[in-house]
Amino acid sequence: MKTLQVYSRQGCHLCEVLIGELKPLIEGELELEIRDIDTNAQWHERWFADIPVVEYEDAVVCMHFLDHDAITGILRG
Repeated sequence: MKTLQVYSRQGCHLCEVLIGELKPLIEGELELEIRDIDTNAQWHERWFADIPVVEYEDAVVCMHFLDHDAITGILRG
């Protein structure tokens, strides 16, 4: 099963909202890997001002808010 990555951090309200909306959309279709930017210096430097960020196959799908159309497009594949 292919995987979506979400770059986030603890206590980020936007991250919690995005992840909450994303999980039911991809359930059974894609794996979800949540990457806490505070655990990796490179992630922190790259994404600090932009979280939450959703990546799929090394490409940014959306930032800050969930792009339902982009996720639907991935699922249609």
